[in-house]
Amino acid sequence: MKATITAIRGTVAFCLAAIVGLAIPAIAQEADGPILFTNVNVFDGVHEKLIKNANVVVTGNLISKVSTEPLMVAGGRVIDGGGRTLMPGLTDAHWHVMHAHIASMQIFVNDIGYLTLAGAESAEATLMRGFTTVRDMGGPVFGIKKMIDEGRYLGPRIYPSGAYITQTSGHGDFRFPTAMPRKDGRELLDGELMAWTAVADGVPQVLRRVRENLMRGASQIKVMAGGGVASLSDPLDVRQYTQEEMKAAVDAAATWNTYVAVHAYSDYAVRGALEAGVQSIEHGNMITEDTAKLIKKKGAWLSLQPLLNDEDRIPFPEDSFENQKFLAMTAGTEKAYEFAKKYDLKVAFGTDLQNGAEVAAKQGKSLAKLTRWYEPWEVLKMATSTNYELFKMSGPRDPYPGKNGVIEEGALADILLVDGNPLEDINLIADPEKNFVLIMKDGKIYKNTVN
Repeated sequence: MKATITAIRGTVAFCLAAIVGLAIPAIAQEADGPILFTNVNVFDGVHEKLIKNANVVVTGNLISKVSTEPLMVAGGRVIDGGGRTLMPGLTDAHWHVMHAHIASMQIFVNDIGYLTLAGAESAEATLMRGFTTVRDMGGPVFGIKKMIDEGRYLGPRIYPSGAYITQTSGHGDFRFPTAMPRKDGRELLDGELMAWTAVADGVPQVLRRVRENLMRGASQIKVMAGGGVASLSDPLDVRQYTQEEMKAAVDAAATWNTYVAVHAYSDYAVRGALEAGVQSIEHGNMITEDTAKLIKKKGAWLSLQPLLNDEDRIPFPEDSFENQKFLAMTAGTEKAYEFAKKYDLKVAFGTDLQNGAEVAAKQGKSLAKLTRWYEPWEVLKMATSTNYELFKMSGPRDPYPGKNGVIEEGALADILLVDGNPLEDINLIADPEKNFVLIMKDGKIYKNTVN
């Protein structure tokens, strides 16, 4: 059945391409033997300098050889890179597969079938932009992940968090302010029935909801620790969850040898999470210098996004509560990156892009914006090997054991071939359709316009 579906999709792609004269991308193209990339300049995901005139061999799903000496493979396939740049697949440390291709309000008016198909659509588009791994920061993504991992659908590797853990009135409480109160021993919200969110108040409820996500297969836990921009009722300045509740989430995750990541923009929320033992701060755009020092002291990660009040801003009504919060949040982004650099914080790259396919398509453009603060090679390192340092904190909950985010022998073969040198022109990654001529994940080729 899998082969039939692949063949049908390949035939459709071929016919459409023939009609309009487009190059034909490969659909999960598996090699019969090793694949040898020749005549490539390698960005290894770590170092500033390219490995010039290199040859790279992929055997199965692993990189088996990287050399500047001529190589041959018996019974394999040779791809002449033509002097292009070969690099690790890109990664996004703060992505929402289930949110990326829908407006937030669609969660309330569509069933889970529609929403899952929209999520699957976004997963395929993400892979075809060259993002071979994402850390999903909330949503019912387990079914899509399983289909991708089984090779039955196209998409990136997914490190899933599962349902948001939120207090009543928190960033993940999807109720309208008029839909209260709820009785004790309450019925579940629609979002809870879909496993999109989990409202938990008090230590026992927090422990239960964290454990439920771990039971579903979460690689890490996502907790809402502060106010959000797009949410209807929670102010940006608030701290969500008491110290005891937040520590309960951290302790429950630790019993499964993994960690908690928290949504937190404000300085107040970030500090509370750090004191409870949280290891990954999602956003942190409004941190002060003292809190940057605390992040360094705690050895925590700052999973920061280049969210700015620019041409790519979220279009909230000018006088709305949400827009007020957006302006306050984005006003801190510049300083947050400056503090991160000053104190050499562990910074991960993510985008948090959502609300429609047109917005999600700017994933590479968002990465390129980091050159406002970093050199191009540092940007690409952050989106490859550095992000993977964070992903691997899930320990035995890691769904993809093995080294990744680098081009070196023994690493998993997630590879891009770029038409040009992104270390000289970072904007190449903003147009993946044109500039990524080959996309490989786990040793399988999903796009190839080279040969």
